Amino acid sequence: MQKVLLYNGGMKVAGKSGVGRAMEHQARALENAGIPYTFDTKDDYTVVHLNTVFPDSLWMSVKARMQGKAVVYYGHSTMEDFRNSFVGSNMAAGLFRRWISRCYRSGDVIITPTPYSARLLETYGLNKPIVPLSNGIDLAVYKKSEEGAKRFRETYCIPASRKVVLGVGHYIERKGILDFVEMAKRYPQYEFIWFGSTPTALIPPRIRRAVRTQLPNLQFPGYISKEKLMDAYSGSDLFFFPTLEETEGIVMLEAMAMHTPVLVRDIPVYEGWLTHGKTVYKGKKQDDFERLIPAILEKQLPDLTEEAYRLVGDNSIGKIGTALAEIYSGLLEEGTYENSNYNRLV
Repeated sequence: MQKVLLYNGGMKVAGKSGVGRAMEHQARALENAGIPYTFDTKDDYTVVHLNTVFPDSLWMSVKARMQGKAVVYYGHSTMEDFRNSFVGSNMAAGLFRRWISRCYRSGDVIITPTPYSARLLETYGLNKPIVPLSNGIDLAVYKKSEEGAKRFRETYCIPASRKVVLGVGHYIERKGILDFVEMAKRYPQYEFIWFGSTPTALIPPRIRRAVRTQLPNLQFPGYISKEKLMDAYSGSDLFFFPTLEETEGIVMLEAMAMHTPVLVRDIPVYEGWLTHGKTVYKGKKQDDFERLIPAILEKQLPDLTEEAYRLVGDNSIGKIGTALAEIYSGLLEEGTYENSNYNRLV
């Protein structure tokens, strides 16, 4: 049986991001499918998973190919979601595209979370199979907890009667943090709390100022563990995800799995997947968010959490593991990967 190397180089930097969470999900998917894996590069393995675009990952890809091993490169990043992120990201976007193209092209197959991100990568001239496959969600782990909700509200001094709007992500403009702060200004009767962190030197000045906004109903506590974040999902009344660009959005899958109502920006990645008024609520601009936030919190709109949970179940870890096993079979038995019969899990 094949063994998979989950290459964890660069996780000291990327471990607190969605890439780190995606790697956790890959390990759980492989366990669920009964596929052995290792983090040790000195171990015997036949397939390597690469999740970052740091130079060591590219070297690992080249080295593995030279040794006759199959390389699965995860396309978590695109030029489009690199823009409007860190200091200097817009100026460096073209260079970033060339670099990630070089990285992805070194693999035998590229896995990217959604058909939308696959379409973007197809314009990069990679000349390698590109497979849309969700990062997945472990439904056995992400479960709403009354005790967790209580812990969350006690930790952040939020009364049980007060409605909470939750945000999660890096301190970058692309995540919609400016809209999050603006909604806190417009709705002082609700508590707005955003979890995440970014090294100060990488945060653009206008985002730094937004994070420092002094409002009695707005908190930016920083990064917290997965377990504490699950408490936050349990204790919040709305997950507000005004991101401007995504390849998927793992935190949104987590909120859906935790039965937390979701309000997301209406962007191309969610077309044909998330339906406004059926699984989530969507808005394009601040006026939409201003209208939808109180309507959701005050239950003037239908509760969509059960339908959202059923949808996210299609991206369960078990199904992701089965899909990965199929990809490995194509790589190891045929020496190439043909995805003509592959159906994405959505």
